[in-house]
Amino acid sequence: MTHTLLTLLSWLSPVFPTGGFAYSAGLETAAAEDRMKDAAQLEERLRTLLHHGAPWNDAVLLIAAHSAADDSEAIDEFTALARALCGSAERLRETLDQGRAFRTAAMPWFDETTAPLPEDASLPITLGVASARYSLPTQETAAAFLHAFVSAQLQAAIRLSITGQSGAAATLARLEPDIGQVVERATKAKIDDLGTCTLAAEIDALRHETLPGRLFLS
Repeated sequence: MTHTLLTLLSWLSPVFPTGGFAYSAGLETAAAEDRMKDAAQLEERLRTLLHHGAPWNDAVLLIAAHSAADDSEAIDEFTALARALCGSAERLRETLDQGRAFRTAAMPWFDETTAPLPEDASLPITLGVASARYSLPTQETAAAFLHAFVSAQLQAAIRLSITGQSGAAATLARLEPDIGQVVERATKAKIDDLGTCTLAAEIDALRHETLPGRLFLS
């Protein structure tokens, strides 16, 4: 087992307090309003988000931050851009909370000779810089990040009774090729390629802010 694999498994595991278990990215709204009823609808939603939603932007920003990890000015620009791309207050809080939590939890992997990770940056920016500083490869880091997003969404779906564990596992298997495709595309992308077209999911995230009796923070 390589140090790359083990570190990525650690950094993106449930042990890390990145808060993925507490967020649904608006999925809870769709379930509460009876618009997300089964594994097939869930799979289509996740596939669309991967290719055209916030995870696409996050993958591009992660890779850009990885490439510019030693350029503080560029990282500051990416940090501001990542904030601006958040479509709701909950989405902004989610990614900033996860970024701060990751920064704290990752400290044991670094020593005093390593430049500090960005403060108050989104999770993809913080992870991109950390992975570069720890000499982890770009594509593997981005793939692990997207896989963690899908896994967190599937865990939320189980909790919301949209699907069971067997259905979630089957969905994860079918989405693996999509994760690979998005990483390949994001590796070749430029900042100008940022952008989303998942309005229903964005509206779900907005409506979640006033959803009564919610289980998740987003």
